[in-house]
Amino acid sequence: MHDLADYEARGIAAVMVASTEFVHAAHTQAEALGLPELADRAVYVPHPIQDASDEEMRAKARAAVDAIVQALTQPAASP
Repeated sequence: MHDLADYEARGIAAVMVASTEFVHAAHTQAEALGLPELADRAVYVPHPIQDASDEEMRAKARAAVDAIVQALTQPAASP
């Protein structure tokens, strides 16, 4: 989240991709950084990922790619 805040400050498009296990933590950290929209624009994939096979990870990536592209290309919501 700190890297995303840095990218945001420099005008570099970035989006966080994390598993659903980290939704609450992402929102808490983004709020602490004063950038709650970072967690709102994040893309969350089904948990768990640690023990997922390569094919399961590819399926998760395929399912998330459109949301990732959209998050990177859509203007950030105004506060």
